[in-house]
Amino acid sequence: MEGEQIEAIKDEDTPEEPKCNHSSPEATAAPSEFPPEVNSGPVEQTGELPVTPLKPLSGPVIIPGNKNQASEKLERIRKWSIITYKCTKQTLSEKFGLGSHTVDLELEPRLEVLKENRLRYSHMTKLAQTLANQLAQFTVTQKSLGDAFTDLSLKSPTLHVEFGMNADAQKFLSKNGETLTMAINAFSSNMNTLVNKTIEDTMINVKQYETTRVAYDAYRVNLEELNLGPRDAVTLPKLEQAQIDFQSQKEKYQKIRDDLSVKMKLLEENKVKVLHNQLWLLHSAVAAHSSSCHHFMDQNTQQANKQLSNPTMVPPSWLEES
Repeated sequence: MEGEQIEAIKDEDTPEEPKCNHSSPEATAAPSEFPPEVNSGPVEQTGELPVTPLKPLSGPVIIPGNKNQASEKLERIRKWSIITYKCTKQTLSEKFGLGSHTVDLELEPRLEVLKENRLRYSHMTKLAQTLANQLAQFTVTQKSLGDAFTDLSLKSPTLHVEFGMNADAQKFLSKNGETLTMAINAFSSNMNTLVNKTIEDTMINVKQYETTRVAYDAYRVNLEELNLGPRDAVTLPKLEQAQIDFQSQKEKYQKIRDDLSVKMKLLEENKVKVLHNQLWLLHSAVAAHSSSCHHFMDQNTQQANKQLSNPTMVPPSWLEES
């Protein structure tokens, strides 16, 4: 009895092994599907290790960034933000009359004259082009009127001279008007080149000069404010950096100002030459048009008077015949 009780106690203390039906794929690989290969021949031993092909990666791949390039971009953005803020502040202070700005007494008046002349030349070019368009329509109408006079001259024997005289006059004026229209179009084209290309190219430099001048004044004002403030271990490095930035901007401003001054002198010489030639050509075309029209009309009127003064050209009235 005592032996049976001891065996029963042993059986209760011993835990049962869990029964699990799950097994790993490696452990349950079917031996029939993958039989082991047996190489019965001799095995060559070499110093090289077997090469295992790399498996392609799947999923997102993290590419490391260039910290130096990112820091450079951030530094450029920071400098650009500071410059933009200073220039905007300077522009607003000038606009509202709260700040000082640099004025070049030699260059600034020339810039104002250039801007005013550009507007005047542009207005003149538009008027000349309008005149050319209207004159072209006028010559087309004159030519059509001359054709109508010619047709009536052939169909009206009693008014053959009168209709023919007007037909010749309108056709000649129309042909001469076409020549004048071509001259005005050439004048408008050359003036358009002067205003929208030559002067506009200089105006681009003027805008660069004005932008550089605002930046120069912004750095100048910043340096003046730092000079008026206290000088300690914190402000001295800022003051030295502001002095360096101001000197660099001053050199840039002076260079652009000198380049613009030279370019405006060249523009003035070129403008005088172009306007001198174009205005004389336009005047000569208008004078030739007026002179030729006047000469033709005198001859046409004299011939018509001779024909109309001939008694045989005027038929007698039916009352006289009766």
